[in-house]
Amino acid sequence: MEDLITIILLGIVEGVTEFLPVSSTGHLILAGALLGYDDSRWQLFNIVIQLGAILAVVVLYWRTFWAVMLGLAKRDPISIRFMRNILIAFIPAVVIGLALRKQIEALLLQPIVVAIALIVGGVAILVIERVVKPGETVGVAEVPARTAVGIGFLQCLAMIPGVSRSGATILGALSLGVERRTAAEFSFFLAIPTMLGASVLEIVKHHDTLTAARGVGVGGIALGFVVAFVVAVLVVRWFVGIVGRRGFGPFAWYRIVVGSASLAWLLAR
Repeated sequence: MEDLITIILLGIVEGVTEFLPVSSTGHLILAGALLGYDDSRWQLFNIVIQLGAILAVVVLYWRTFWAVMLGLAKRDPISIRFMRNILIAFIPAVVIGLALRKQIEALLLQPIVVAIALIVGGVAILVIERVVKPGETVGVAEVPARTAVGIGFLQCLAMIPGVSRSGATILGALSLGVERRTAAEFSFFLAIPTMLGASVLEIVKHHDTLTAARGVGVGGIALGFVVAFVVAVLVVRWFVGIVGRRGFGPFAWYRIVVGSASLAWLLAR
């Protein structure tokens, strides 16, 4: 029963935070510290359930993906540029992620890093919101190749837990002249190869824990996957609407409050 509650809670946390600029990985790490569970036992679970959130994007934007696939078959320039931008933005994460894999894994075990990153990231969002002017680039296919590469490198900042992959890519895109909705959608689409690659790598590395007694198990991972998917479907719809109306300020203040509270708790315990 305890495991079941933890699985559902973590699935909800993943679904809510994956596409918001608040760091899903950071929240899962802080949840682990708060709930007091064994990080090594739940590490694979936390990675794989991200695929549930990614599936939500595929389902919500299936018409876009279908149009791109048909366009690629017909060698349509717009579809080719769309696919090019996602792929070249994905490459920096592959290169840097593989090169710094051990250092990244070490950071995943340090909740205090998450708390600090949440605070710093929140302040950064407030600054960017004030300083950066509204972008003019509309549509993922219209993003220049050099801008897509820049977004890809900025995504790598999220290898520090608590930074937020979606926050780094969305705010990075805004800073590089991309308008709000396109920046959010670019981040959603870029998450698919990024998180799929990370999940496959973790499954290959820790495949023995899927059936081991000390692991969460296939059934638990499947339940977490479904919960993350359902919650993410609701959150993505809501997020695109609120960003267009209110910007990223509310998420910045949320990060600062949660990061400060977490830091105080971690230092006091």
